[in-house]
Amino acid sequence: MTSYHVTEDPIKKVAIFGGTHGNELTGVFLVKHWLENDTEIQRTGLEVKPFITNPRAVKKCTRYIDCDLNRVFDPENLGKKVSKDLPYEVRRAQEINHLFGPKDNEDSYDIIFDLHNTTSNMGCTLILEDSRNDLLIQMFHYIKNSLAPLPCYVYLIEHPSLKYATTRSIAKYPVGIEVGPQPQGVLRADILDQMRKMIKYALDFIHNFNEGKEFPPCAIEVYKIMEKVDYPRNENGDIAALIHPNLQDQDWKPLHPGDPVFLTLEGKSIPLGGDSTVYPVFVNEAAYYEKKEAFAKTTKLILNARSIRSSLH
Repeated sequence: MTSYHVTEDPIKKVAIFGGTHGNELTGVFLVKHWLENDTEIQRTGLEVKPFITNPRAVKKCTRYIDCDLNRVFDPENLGKKVSKDLPYEVRRAQEINHLFGPKDNEDSYDIIFDLHNTTSNMGCTLILEDSRNDLLIQMFHYIKNSLAPLPCYVYLIEHPSLKYATTRSIAKYPVGIEVGPQPQGVLRADILDQMRKMIKYALDFIHNFNEGKEFPPCAIEVYKIMEKVDYPRNENGDIAALIHPNLQDQDWKPLHPGDPVFLTLEGKSIPLGGDSTVYPVFVNEAAYYEKKEAFAKTTKLILNARSIRSSLH
């Protein structure tokens, strides 16, 4: 059974990013607090660095200044010659890559937790970029069990053509943390408490792992992205129908072919096409209107992780 056992290097360097989007305030608020007093995020033998990723957007309480910081960590942008003509977020991405990367390099930070809010009714969500990552599947399993009975969903954004180039992707183990619903530019105590717990349990897992605890094989349910769905539009490209009331706030719930998805001003329902049940996420997300995304369709599957323990023990 040794083939089902994985030995991983201990985790040494962890960063917690807040303010990647400057109007998603829970991460901003927590990171600013931890920059003043980091007692709650420190663990023995672990370097944990809280960091505000987009300070200019945070100051203006806007998602970004020139372009979305969470979409520019690709080799092309990271490799561009530094100049004043570059968008602010591309220059900032290069700085962050220098501080916490470089991307795809053994010197990069081990884990980056990137803290986000959504206006959608997604509750506690962990975002996974690699379905074969035993350590992260084990970590997510630990966080989910620790949060129970509060649900915690795992969104798998592995896709052949949808490339994200996220801020956290410079780490060996990137972790997206998304908690909602919360309006942009607003702080809710319940949402903050949930995000704070997710970070606490994640750091507890890393500490236990580094101390030599063995985590037996496990399985988690995940929702894997299939495609993004735009709003119906008229000939001018303007939105011609809204998210149907039956779909609003129903993130993670099964959506069957024929179920109403959109509603026109004339009262006409537009149903889900296709022949398979999907699970919608980011339903009516405010930040995605400009991206022309009404919601994303996911499919539900199980990911398995092998037993893991730290190579130091």
